[in-house]
Amino acid sequence: MSWQSYIDTLRTADQSGMVPVREAAICGITPGQESVWVSTAGLSGISVEEIKKLAGDRSGFGQNGVHIAGQRCRLIRDQMDLEPIYALDLKTAADADGNTFGICVGRSKTAVVIVMGTKDATGGQLSSKVFNVISHLRKSNM
Repeated sequence: MSWQSYIDTLRTADQSGMVPVREAAICGITPGQESVWVSTAGLSGISVEEIKKLAGDRSGFGQNGVHIAGQRCRLIRDQMDLEPIYALDLKTAADADGNTFGICVGRSKTAVVIVMGTKDATGGQLSSKVFNVISHLRKSNM
């Protein structure tokens, strides 16, 4: 299975028939090898520094937020160290039209999976998509 096929899977309809994921990326987090492995256009600008922050110490996220592909986000919930969830729930700052978007970041042993939702997507829809991919990667020891 190619990394692109994981992105394609993330961007399929859920049980409600809605496609909740607008953008997605999978990034390697091995120290010294942090990089974007695959992404949609909207998350292609994720920097190595942003990847390191997502995979590292998140203690300042509650107070300072975090950036993903240059987009400022605020922390909603950090369950990145909680088995079997391994995920962060974030919300983007409002865009020019006042819209905010949910973001879910999941972590396996070697990667982070990042999804940005559509305007109407719920955090639960996004975390369900991320959970399925992260669970598969963890079972595959990746």
